[in-house]
Amino acid sequence: MRNCKYLFLSFCLLIITACKDDPKTAGMEQRDEEEVEEIAFLTDSDEIEDYLEDEFQPEKFHYRDRLIEFYNNNEYEPVWSNRKLRDDLFRNIENIEEEGLFFEDYHGEQLQELLTSINTNTEEENNLLEILLTDSFFRLSEDLANGKLNPRKIYEIWGSPANEIDPTQLLKSAIASEDIDAALESVKPNHIVYKGLKKALKEYKKEDWRNTPATRIEPGKLIKPGEEDPRIFSVTKRLAELGYYKAEIDSSNTKFNKSIQDALKEFQKEHDLQIDALLGESTIKNLNYTKEDRLHQLLVNMERWRWYPRDLGDHYIIVNIPNYELNVVKNGDTIRTHKTVVGKNYRKTPVFSDQIEYVIYNPTWTIPPTIKKNDVIPGASKDIGYLRKKNIKIYDGSGNTVDPASVDWSSSKARSYTYRQPAGATNPLGIVKIIYPNEHMIYLHDTPSKNLFEDNARAASSGCVRVQDALGLAEYLLSDQEKYDKKKIEDILKSGKTTEIPVTQTVRVHHFYWTAFQKKDTTKFIDDIYDLDRQLWELLKPSA
Repeated sequence: MRNCKYLFLSFCLLIITACKDDPKTAGMEQRDEEEVEEIAFLTDSDEIEDYLEDEFQPEKFHYRDRLIEFYNNNEYEPVWSNRKLRDDLFRNIENIEEEGLFFEDYHGEQLQELLTSINTNTEEENNLLEILLTDSFFRLSEDLANGKLNPRKIYEIWGSPANEIDPTQLLKSAIASEDIDAALESVKPNHIVYKGLKKALKEYKKEDWRNTPATRIEPGKLIKPGEEDPRIFSVTKRLAELGYYKAEIDSSNTKFNKSIQDALKEFQKEHDLQIDALLGESTIKNLNYTKEDRLHQLLVNMERWRWYPRDLGDHYIIVNIPNYELNVVKNGDTIRTHKTVVGKNYRKTPVFSDQIEYVIYNPTWTIPPTIKKNDVIPGASKDIGYLRKKNIKIYDGSGNTVDPASVDWSSSKARSYTYRQPAGATNPLGIVKIIYPNEHMIYLHDTPSKNLFEDNARAASSGCVRVQDALGLAEYLLSDQEKYDKKKIEDILKSGKTTEIPVTQTVRVHHFYWTAFQKKDTTKFIDDIYDLDRQLWELLKPSA
């Protein structure tokens, strides 16, 4: 039933969109062959007050307390007597799926019925219409500003604050200016990535995404190049459906031959998977995503962008965690790009925003609590030489060194010590780290393991972000301070002395997570390295 109504609404939308710039375009209340009489009076303050006191059913609304407070403060005066305002709000609800949200969530069907029959509605129905319109505006503005879901209730680690919005004040301004469109537009994300996702969604919906062929590959053991496996036919067929395998398919072939390997490697490269021509769990998972799954992926990424801050700053670093990439953006232009290594699945790099404060050359490494608890203490308890091999020293609360042989590794005192690795060639932070103090103890840093940047999939750290050419990034951050030229930095590095230098530029840093985006007018999907997309879709999708 909902699909039939949606198809009808979509047909109407095509007509409306084509005529959007025409001031004579019919509204919801004027769409039949015979124009209905314009209703300028819906209800009055006495009717609304009586309705809220006697007939109001709070479970049918999103914002019970806010509605009562709003009308109480407004002396129960109706705000939707102007047909243009009613029409504009409903048109936004009709079009809301362009923003990756859902018609059903904003009383869409109920509003459609009440607006269509407005000239024959009872007083009770018009009272209900008035309250529903206000409730829908509140919900719509909140969802566009901060998303339908609250990430702080979904994820254990979420450090990005909610966008500030006052839906009541926004509604008052919209009513006063008679401009619902501008009010709602003002709270939508305006970042280029969100706009690209919106464009991709529009293109995807033009296709028959429900009926696109999608051969499923069954899970099983790892398939290596040259091996035989009955699933090879399914793999080949799926690669052909996705446009990667272009030769004729031999249905009798079960060998993982070179032509199939080459097609698979191209697929792995495009989706930021390890380019190894191995048919393992992660690659098969990505091959099995259908067109409908990809549509859902667009929707969950649009939801994420509603969670992120609207103002990223004029000058900022943005890390897309699953894309293994860091960009420096200044005045809207990307001026530097660096490869990154991010946290493993069980030690995820968190999502948050902060501001860079200083750079440290020749850094020491103070072992963070998680690594101390899960790696260092167990390692030392099994082998007393573990700390010496790792060049890790122990310090008590007064800063005195502690002999590892004197430590009872099963005691709580072992966990109270500070474990630190001095600066040097083996230090996992390399020769520089970039600090923006935060509760997650996350920062950008160099690494002695430069070979990791040659991999396509780079989720290999303990949470912090390793940066290719971190030295160049640090140099850029200090470039406004003439005294820290190349020679000065070289002298500091040669000295081996740990040196902290404040960053005087205002540079924000954002750790975000998105797995779909537009690149050169094509939609790129990358591996959901922390398996967050499916969980988010289950929470985001409309109720059946």
